[in-house]
Amino acid sequence: MDAFLKGSTSSTASTKSKSQSTKEPRAVPWVEKYRPKSVDEVAYQDEVVNVLKRTLELDQVGELPNLLFYGPPGTGKTSTILAIARQLYGPELMKDRVLELNASDERGIEVVRNKVKKFSQRAVSSTTPSGKKCPPFKIVILDEADSMTRNAQAALRRTMEKQNKTTRFCLICNYVSRIIEPLTSRCSKFRFKPLHDEILVKKLKEICGKESVLYQTGVIEELVKVSEGDMRKAITYLQSASRLKGDEAVTIQDIIEISGIVPDIVIDAVLESANSSSYERLDSSVKDIILEGYPGAQVISQIHDRIVEMDQITDKQKSVITERLGIVDKCLSDGADEYLQLLDLSSTIMTQFCQAESSS
Repeated sequence: MDAFLKGSTSSTASTKSKSQSTKEPRAVPWVEKYRPKSVDEVAYQDEVVNVLKRTLELDQVGELPNLLFYGPPGTGKTSTILAIARQLYGPELMKDRVLELNASDERGIEVVRNKVKKFSQRAVSSTTPSGKKCPPFKIVILDEADSMTRNAQAALRRTMEKQNKTTRFCLICNYVSRIIEPLTSRCSKFRFKPLHDEILVKKLKEICGKESVLYQTGVIEELVKVSEGDMRKAITYLQSASRLKGDEAVTIQDIIEISGIVPDIVIDAVLESANSSSYERLDSSVKDIILEGYPGAQVISQIHDRIVEMDQITDKQKSVITERLGIVDKCLSDGADEYLQLLDLSSTIMTQFCQAESSS
């Protein structure tokens, strides 16, 4: 039997946590429950944290510039700006001084001209109701700003310029190249790096300890592998697996099922059929993938990782396959048929395997 581990918590602590949970009015997702509450708690983004901490000092807080956070998902961009706002205003003024718009909200040119403009024009005092000092400006957070239309971004440029005394803007995106140049030139840009495996392992083990999650050996490492540096994704998978198993130990197979990762045996079957010089066998393997309901984008991602590590084909042949892989990926994102695209990619792989055999 596989050995399993348990998050180390004392009986007193677990009793206390249970009594606290009964007092909570609603269940909170672990992603929100363990979101950083201050800038110091943001993991791994040392350069960003150091610059912002110096800016947040009382004598420099008025010099906070417009911000642009970019980088892979789940690396702490939204958490960082929310932590900054919480430190600046406290919970009593957060709702009044912070406007957060996500990609799920309507953010066309009319929203920028009306809602954002109206919010940014309103002046605010430099003290809280309790008499504590706070910045004399508001913060507008535009999450996933790279999905805004170019017209909306152009309208936002003028608002950022005119309302600089009363409002600071924070744009958050995955791809900074999709933000127009007039906006990026008005912001201090901060790149958020993918989180290292050690950071993810430490955080996941900490959560397992606090939530008393049972897990088998290798589960944390599998979570780190499938999340690809995305802390949010890793925590979500962990919570889903914990709810699925209840009082039982979470297994590696549970993580694979929840994350939607294609089993290695399926990828092996496709590559073996491509190496068999039998088109009928290759066609059958691709049909099996489609019938099992595996997502095409996930399949080509895992095939890419395998191709890169292969020794039986040359770098030139790898480049031919990866070029075709990029074309297939673009076609899938445009809504092309998954069966035809996977068959196209598999046929290219078969051709390169055959050339490798003939040359050897």
